[in-house]
Amino acid sequence: MTEPIRIAVVGHTNAGKTSLLRTLTRRRSFGEVSTRPGTTRHVEAVDLQVDGSAAVRFLDTPGLEDAVALREHIDMREDRSATPPERIAGFLKGPEAHGVFEQEAKVLRALGEVDAAFLVIDAREPVLPKFRAEIELLGACARPLLPVLNFVRDAASREDEWKTLLAAYGLHAVVRFDAAAPFVGAERELYRDLATLLRDRRAQLDRVAVSLEAEAAQRRAGAGRRIAELLVDAAATRRTVPAADFDDAAKRTRLIAELQKSVFDKAQRCADDLLALYGFRDGDADEAPLPLLEGRWTLDFFHPEALKDAGILLGKGVAVGAAVGVVADLALAGLSLGAGAALGGAIGGALSQGWGPLGRKLANRLRDLRELTIEDRVLFVLADWQLRLQRALERRGHAAIERIAAGSNGQAGQAGEADARLLAEAVRAAQPARSHADWESGTRLRWREPPQRQALVEQVARRLAAAIERPDSGIIA
Repeated sequence: MTEPIRIAVVGHTNAGKTSLLRTLTRRRSFGEVSTRPGTTRHVEAVDLQVDGSAAVRFLDTPGLEDAVALREHIDMREDRSATPPERIAGFLKGPEAHGVFEQEAKVLRALGEVDAAFLVIDAREPVLPKFRAEIELLGACARPLLPVLNFVRDAASREDEWKTLLAAYGLHAVVRFDAAAPFVGAERELYRDLATLLRDRRAQLDRVAVSLEAEAAQRRAGAGRRIAELLVDAAATRRTVPAADFDDAAKRTRLIAELQKSVFDKAQRCADDLLALYGFRDGDADEAPLPLLEGRWTLDFFHPEALKDAGILLGKGVAVGAAVGVVADLALAGLSLGAGAALGGAIGGALSQGWGPLGRKLANRLRDLRELTIEDRVLFVLADWQLRLQRALERRGHAAIERIAAGSNGQAGQAGEADARLLAEAVRAAQPARSHADWESGTRLRWREPPQRQALVEQVARRLAAAIERPDSGIIA
């Protein structure tokens, strides 16, 4: 078995070392991430697993607290003929390594046990003498050093100043990163740059990069299947109620609220599943069907403003098509079809769905029953909101400590309509579920998914895949 590549993660106190490791290993629970300085006090190991075995072993080290004083202490030693690594080894044997410079000694000792090191730098920090001293001490350990500029997205970033300093010490290979919101492809570039420093481990690092890309593709495919499952489940949702209850305003309001709550719960379970798929915990997002949309339409799928926007998009040549013709199918935002829909209109709208659902609806009409179902606009909004969450998770690092949030990704004009068309196709693909109330998953313990339902979920997932792969998914602005 190939030994894992050992990488020490080093740098100044509070530069984001643990944050970087959480993101690289997708271990949200690893270590402690805090704005307090000196959070990590001991060397901790964490493995990056590839195909069930450790491919890279990271060592999270304490922050260098007083590199200037330590460099002066080492410079005062009498043996000037010793090489830099020999001088570091001499320091580690002395009493100061277990006393005033204990934290620094832990870092330098770890460097002697690894193949290379990531030097994590908070790019927002001014370039001060203490950082020069840190680079000199780390360089004296004679281990390949790859600088990682963290927080480069921040407006206060001093990226150019740091690159100038690093170049002065011969560190020209620099990785731009953001542990809270990684760049697309940043991990791949990190390992490829590392391969230039560890040429004898290049094949192993290439396998890591390929594996990470495959895992990312699997996560996106899994997210598409889960959202497709939600669309099919919601499309199959149907409640049959006596006409007398439907005609009673108070009872009708309660029935609609119960159905809305059922859809809300389905969407929340989908959101929780997406969080788990991307390695986050339920508590990492606010309670809502779409946590990243806090404050938008009060997180209500049925808010008139959300459905109005969806209706506009669906009217721009990307309409899903006529929903199943209904005797009393309700657009849950306001009973847009109503109980008084003409029977002829119901027949006309249902022809494209076959006589099965039409026969059921006619029978219910004769028995004076009404059906409550989910309107296409609601399905569209459901799909859009879940896609927004997926896209936010795709770009979110496991070091982020704030609630999941995302800006408006809606694109005006042709781009917005192109995205809307992809979602409309997914909603259209889910329409056969309307004919199968038994396809609603519900809370049945012994429920077994019919093969036809599984096939439909896969079909809808294939439609969603194109939307998920778009770099700017998220439709409703």
